[in-house]
Amino acid sequence: MSNQDFNFQTRRAWVKIDHQALAHNVRTLKGILAPETKLMTVIKADAYGHGAITVAKTVLESGADYLAIATLSEGIELRQGGINHPMMILGAINTPDEIKEIIQWKLEPTICNPEQGAIFAKTLSDLGVSLPVHLKIDTGMSRLGTLWHETVTFVKEIKKSPHVHIKSLYSHLATADDLDPTVMNLQHERFKEAINDLKANNINIPMVHLANSAGTMVGQELHYDMVRVGLALYGLYPAPHLRDKVSLKPVMEVKTRITHIKKVPMGTGVSYGHSFKCDRPSTIAVIGIGYADGVPRLLSNKMKVIINGKYVQQIGNITMDQIMLDITDFPECKVGDIVTLIGRDEDIAVSADDWANTIGTISWEILCGFKHRLPRI
Repeated sequence: MSNQDFNFQTRRAWVKIDHQALAHNVRTLKGILAPETKLMTVIKADAYGHGAITVAKTVLESGADYLAIATLSEGIELRQGGINHPMMILGAINTPDEIKEIIQWKLEPTICNPEQGAIFAKTLSDLGVSLPVHLKIDTGMSRLGTLWHETVTFVKEIKKSPHVHIKSLYSHLATADDLDPTVMNLQHERFKEAINDLKANNINIPMVHLANSAGTMVGQELHYDMVRVGLALYGLYPAPHLRDKVSLKPVMEVKTRITHIKKVPMGTGVSYGHSFKCDRPSTIAVIGIGYADGVPRLLSNKMKVIINGKYVQQIGNITMDQIMLDITDFPECKVGDIVTLIGRDEDIAVSADDWANTIGTISWEILCGFKHRLPRI
């Protein structure tokens, strides 16, 4: 939705996506790669809540080389939205019907083991068509993929089918954002072992890739032929110690407005369960957003928002559609004032990292949590 189409006066809450910041992040990330290294941008989960179709258009215009999604349906949505660029499915595909749709929509699946490969080989043979695929090996994530020391056998099995064209081989780092690089280094050694085993058997793979956002920031030794960047694309850092590696700009802001103001006496309980009681005569503002929109209820009595360039404390349990604020010290606040939950207002800011750190989760979960009843502009 464009700004021109959006009537702020009729909306209780919204998510603002800064595509200039998104383009900046793509160009900045490309800038730390060798010229021959490709940038795959991960836009699964509706581009981490940012809007997959518009994000895809922006990142491609800004220099991204490849797109990655998690599911077949995500790929179909992007194709229907006019995105025709190469697109890899990160999740496992296991049925002939899924494979037929992959062919129809010109997507590139991941094959994780020989058994899955056999399903692809038979289905493609029956249809008489060929398909580019990506092979995944497990070097320590213990999720998808064939174990690294079985890579040669795995690849040989896949190559038996004339209809399956291997486009890349990759693995995924489990702890690249950790200050202790021990596990990451072990995974990297296993990845190198797999590549060397392939070379020793005269097996050529067109492209290999390993690094996620954190791995991309760690250093070029992890970059190989391509990097897969998710969180960093949206302007957040996988870990605090990586902040000095590259200069990113947050892409998402979450805004709402004051819908009601009331004065209450000292001792008044606020919201369900009265988890907060006013220790003075207070002025309470109600804002039109809640946990059904993606604001974690665990933030109750722990979060600050920004109004008119000032931090304001949230009070009481967060409810499904509404949240209460203590504006006793801010008599200038009025119904209709815009409230920033995530984002910057004048010289202060609240980030998804702030929320994640407060409730013991990760910023990925925060970004993906904002529901579609919040319009994106």
